[in-house]
Amino acid sequence: MKQAWHDSYPAGVPHEINPNAYTSVAQLFNESFKKNASSPFAVCMDKWMTYGELDELSTVVGAWLQAQGLPAGERVALMLPNVPQFPVTMAGILRAGYTCVNVNPLYTARELKHQLKDSGATTIVILENFAKTLEEVIQDTPIERVVVASMGDLLGFVKGNFVTFAVRHLKKMVPAYKIPLQTAAGKPRLVISFKAVLSAASGLAMKPSTANGDSIAFLQYTGGTTGLSKGAVLTHRNIIAAVLQAEAWFTPALKRVGDISKVNGIAALPLYHIFALTLCLLAIRWGSHLTMIPNPRDIPGFVGVLKKRPFHMLPAVNTLFNALLQNAEFKTMDFSMLCNSQAGGMAASIGTAKAWQELTGSAMIEGWGMSETCAIGTNNPVNATAFSGTIGLPLPSIEIAIKDDDGVSQPTGSSGEICIKGPNVMTGYYNQPEETAAAFTKDGFMRTGDVGVMDEQGYFRIVDRKKDMIIVSGFNVFPNELENVISLCPGVVECAAIGVADEKTGEAIKVFAVKSDPMLTEDDVAKYCRQNLTAYKIPKYIEFRDDLPKTNVGKILRRELRAGK
Repeated sequence: MKQAWHDSYPAGVPHEINPNAYTSVAQLFNESFKKNASSPFAVCMDKWMTYGELDELSTVVGAWLQAQGLPAGERVALMLPNVPQFPVTMAGILRAGYTCVNVNPLYTARELKHQLKDSGATTIVILENFAKTLEEVIQDTPIERVVVASMGDLLGFVKGNFVTFAVRHLKKMVPAYKIPLQTAAGKPRLVISFKAVLSAASGLAMKPSTANGDSIAFLQYTGGTTGLSKGAVLTHRNIIAAVLQAEAWFTPALKRVGDISKVNGIAALPLYHIFALTLCLLAIRWGSHLTMIPNPRDIPGFVGVLKKRPFHMLPAVNTLFNALLQNAEFKTMDFSMLCNSQAGGMAASIGTAKAWQELTGSAMIEGWGMSETCAIGTNNPVNATAFSGTIGLPLPSIEIAIKDDDGVSQPTGSSGEICIKGPNVMTGYYNQPEETAAAFTKDGFMRTGDVGVMDEQGYFRIVDRKKDMIIVSGFNVFPNELENVISLCPGVVECAAIGVADEKTGEAIKVFAVKSDPMLTEDDVAKYCRQNLTAYKIPKYIEFRDDLPKTNVGKILRRELRAGK
């Protein structure tokens, strides 16, 4: 059905895609790996990997998982930064017929325990840098197998050993750990290195995946309104749809490259995050290659990598774009091959967008999506010559409606909740039927919690947030989780968390607390937060009050705190 936004599509972009073009993500992988076997897939720390090598290594990982007797659809957790082990393991999990559970490597023990228990994952592949965190909670999780990777595992013998040695002994980035060899129930637990997995399974054959479009490909965890994160169920059909939607939208931007397989995409955003993950899968579909950045916070090192070869796609959050703009070396670079500067994950600022275009000549293209939609939703046309300040148009096969609280669609120009429907939209939250039911309208649209408006040309603009969610540098933070944790801090009676504007991160967290201990300080609360929350969830501001504004039934009014009351 033709929609209002279709007339604003760039030439050549289809209105619809076919989410059933592949039976599973494994079929998409197999096609690309065979077709592009001799082509480069990724480069990390100057070590290249071809599609043929990705095919071989992921087959070995998949065969090893199958040899462990895991039933089809079993959840396998992946706790890795942007290193070659991530795509190898992710592809191995999906090709062997299992479900990939992406875990933020910077999670605290409390956050990790919840995700492993909630997902039911029995196997985890983890970088040794983060194994200490796993040790702290593993006895309270279903984990029976731990595959421990080292930074240099896939960087070649000489360089790989040096990198691993440097990370362990020079930079001292691997805290001492000891994973128990028995579960809490006394069952044996396998602890094995990533390299040992590759050696042990090198002669094994991997049985083809039996997954279909309805099978779960990823459990992608997102902030929880009840204080605990929820697993968005993303099926193979969801993922295929998202990849094909992204392909249809982004291809026009890369026409001047000629051969799409020559495109160099920068993978600086974490691959465990849905935004970067979807673009990684798009690269595989195209047969193009990725430049992997394990630590984008090291801006001088990141810029050093960017200067080594031309790059065509640079997806980033506003914070990262801004950080690059502040670097003197970055300002001296040649941006003539930059075809797409894709902003997402958080609102892009007009000031950053203007400075970016003035320096690079590339307009910042802003889009909007969620973990629940495989990062796909709306995007500005990739042939735009200026920053629009909108979140753009719905992508092919996506329908968006502006609805009121009763689920009634509103006319053009009226504000309401942005609700989305399409083949990329999750089927629900894992093992949470009530949350799933609440997430969808009666006519099948998913409620996003964002309040927006559509203009006559089909462009959408976010004007407010229905939820109290805070977005810090592209990461979702739910106040309930913060409040549940901070309320357990000794000396805190109650608290409330809100987001406040921040030039660097878009939003920063501010916590208002009532204390029972007069000796309790802001530093005490901050220290407690650092022990129990991932870095991006730690409040930037802590303010003590004698009381907090509440409704007549005792519910804390965050909106009054946001209004400065």
